[in-house]
Amino acid sequence: MNSKLAIKQLKELKKLISKNKSPRLAAEGWNQDWQTLIAIMLSAQTRDTKTIEICNKLFKKYNTIKKLNNATLKQIEKEIHSINYYKTKAKHIKETAKIISEIKTPETLEELIKLPGVGRKTANVFLAETQNAPAIGVDTHVSRLAIKLKWTNKKFEDKFEIEKDLQNLFPKKYWNSINDILVTFGQTYGTSRKQEDEILENIKKIK
Repeated sequence: MNSKLAIKQLKELKKLISKNKSPRLAAEGWNQDWQTLIAIMLSAQTRDTKTIEICNKLFKKYNTIKKLNNATLKQIEKEIHSINYYKTKAKHIKETAKIISEIKTPETLEELIKLPGVGRKTANVFLAETQNAPAIGVDTHVSRLAIKLKWTNKKFEDKFEIEKDLQNLFPKKYWNSINDILVTFGQTYGTSRKQEDEILENIKKIK
């Protein structure tokens, strides 16, 4: 796969999602950076629509990071109980809220991944969303689609290796749009793998 062809394919995916009313992603639309970070943490293994619904309620009740920090673990669990892995996520949210209520929300990958429950994907999506930074968040959608489009030859679970392949394939100016485009495409068309595969086959015919 060469860079020019990959860019054409990415742009074609963007055109496809632009034709439809794209669903809001969990990282989008929050007023505070800490809210964006918590929303991304909660979105792992959970649909963005559900994450947004839960976050709206959570942030209405705890509208500052200090208020969230002062909430008990049980209170946070109660608010997010319909999210997948809510007990683990509540623990991470509680610990992270304590840290960033005492300092400002970290602004580098190195500092972000020190926070409980924050891995490279969460950190990269956060940096791309809040700082327009050149960062590629590799989640299940990005892994699946990158493999299908032959942008990488790594295994699905090798997220860091896929991230490096995408960094090598795409110029930096495209990095922070890759997650948005592929996740939106995956959520729009990926509910039917047959439909997704048919679309991708056409995209792979682009020269």
